[in-house]
Amino acid sequence: MSKVRQLAGGGRAVEVAPERVAGWFERFAASHGGAAGTTLEPRKVLVTAEDGATATVAVPFEPLPPPHGQQPGLAVSSLVEHVARSRRIGLVLVRLGAHSIGVAVDGVVQSSTTDRHLVHGRNKAGGWSQQRFARRREGQSARSLASAADAVARALLPVAGELDAVVLGGDRQALQALHEDTRLTSLFDRAEARVLDVPEPRRVVLDEAAKRAVAVEIEVRDPR
Repeated sequence: MSKVRQLAGGGRAVEVAPERVAGWFERFAASHGGAAGTTLEPRKVLVTAEDGATATVAVPFEPLPPPHGQQPGLAVSSLVEHVARSRRIGLVLVRLGAHSIGVAVDGVVQSSTTDRHLVHGRNKAGGWSQQRFARRREGQSARSLASAADAVARALLPVAGELDAVVLGGDRQALQALHEDTRLTSLFDRAEARVLDVPEPRRVVLDEAAKRAVAVEIEVRDPR
């Protein structure tokens, strides 16, 4: 089943496996009276239906190759071919207290490392007790992020030149902390704009993220 999330301002985003993209657009067009036209850009594909509904894809990985411009009807064959290409992807899933790092090929994890670290929740007590607890939590958080950064460096830096893309997932604040590690800056600069929303990273979560990393996210908005 495709993963769906609601969009701010209305509409929804649907994750579609690469091999199902062509069929998805055909069903979209059929359910909205046909496709009026398709706009192809290096970083965006927009299909507008006859009834005014739209389906938009932020082109993942490298830019969509030419030709670009406005096309009549449904013209997504170049997008379908683009997302179907074989890719080796570096995966970085991080939440405070846990991380899972891996390399996946065509949605299947080939190598990985996963770990957890104790980070206490917030303390509602006041006074010195709260301050001591806060200092302890800060120390635990720092050690957890340092461990995650080391894991990324060990797992991905040696193969960085072999990766076609880097996909991140988890907590944005934690990911930003890793981005600021000078060892990882160039790797994180390559990361896809879409950050996967994942639960506490575990190996099973990494396996699912590998599949989602190659899926196409399509934003659907109904007629006004």
